[in-house]
Amino acid sequence: PPAPATAAARPAAAPVAAAPATEPVGGPQLAGKGTIVNGAPGVPAAPKIKAASYLIADGDTGAVLAAKDPHGQYLPASTLKTLTTVALVSKLDPNRLVRPSQGACDVEGTKVGMTPKMQYKVSDLFYALMMMSANDAAVTLAEANGGMKKTLADMNAEAQRLNARDTLAGSPNGLDVDLGLNVKTQHTSSYDLALILREGLKNPDFRKYVETIDHHFPAPPTKKERKKGKKTGGYPIHTHNRMLPGQAHAYQGMIGGKNGYTVAASQTYVAAAKRGDKTIVIALMKADKPPSPYAAKLLDWGFAAQGKVKPVGELVPPGDAQPKAADDGRPNSLLPRALTSPDESDQSWLLIGGGALGVALAAAVLTFVLRRRRHTGS
Repeated sequence: PPAPATAAARPAAAPVAAAPATEPVGGPQLAGKGTIVNGAPGVPAAPKIKAASYLIADGDTGAVLAAKDPHGQYLPASTLKTLTTVALVSKLDPNRLVRPSQGACDVEGTKVGMTPKMQYKVSDLFYALMMMSANDAAVTLAEANGGMKKTLADMNAEAQRLNARDTLAGSPNGLDVDLGLNVKTQHTSSYDLALILREGLKNPDFRKYVETIDHHFPAPPTKKERKKGKKTGGYPIHTHNRMLPGQAHAYQGMIGGKNGYTVAASQTYVAAAKRGDKTIVIALMKADKPPSPYAAKLLDWGFAAQGKVKPVGELVPPGDAQPKAADDGRPNSLLPRALTSPDESDQSWLLIGGGALGVALAAAVLTFVLRRRRHTGS
């Protein structure tokens, strides 16, 4: 975080009235917390699923067809890896070789299994990240991008560019409690997840990573392989997206997406499917069970309603959109700048320190920013 002394040295400004809240990104109807839909003859009622938030959109036009608490901020779990990939896929050469640190190899949660004894292609790391949600691959990609601090800055800058204003990345992999993060220090919304995935699918490499079902991941050769003269071994990795073709919950036309789960976040999911000339993007957050059946209901309804219901909003394009008021009280309007301030200190505490240290540092940042707001009105 920036040194409090720097901000304290500024002259205190006279208190000013808080700016009035602007309408939410995507349109005024999307401010609703309950189910948001404009009914139409012949179109069934919006799906009822046990998730805190969801969004159904036309992936081609960006029209939001229905939603539930679309701008509610929730823990993302591994759906945050869509932002990691969108932010880094154009920055890193897919053929570049990267050697992971021991800390990256030892990260908590799902891992592809890596060792500092060998180097890995960036493309293999992205496959592991998006196919099987490998947290060690996420940290290694962050290291390849110049470190944790720079990567978080890049992710949050990319979220702002996309107008994903509900999003704050505190990690590259979506882990939360294990890293001392909570919904104040890392969050996104179903609206933002749909924005991020839609943008990602414009990139051929991103699309390849989310639609692949099986991939060979490199590893040191076994004794048997060394005797045969092989310098590299490996093993197959398999997608965790159960809605891709041939999987347990295969959905007709599924393009790809990303699932996520932590105890604190519950089930999260974002995906896109195409049938004929229609593309539907869906996102859901804080669901009570594995998301495939819920996602199928959202997609089915989207294909049935597309072109028949009046949209309730839109997925805005990247760039300038209606800005949020500077003093709307939401943590994400304050914390990204503090968490990613341009000094040279590393933020590996978010991944390695975790626990009470991460919470204490996040609380210190928030206290400083709130004190600054009282003095400056910003």
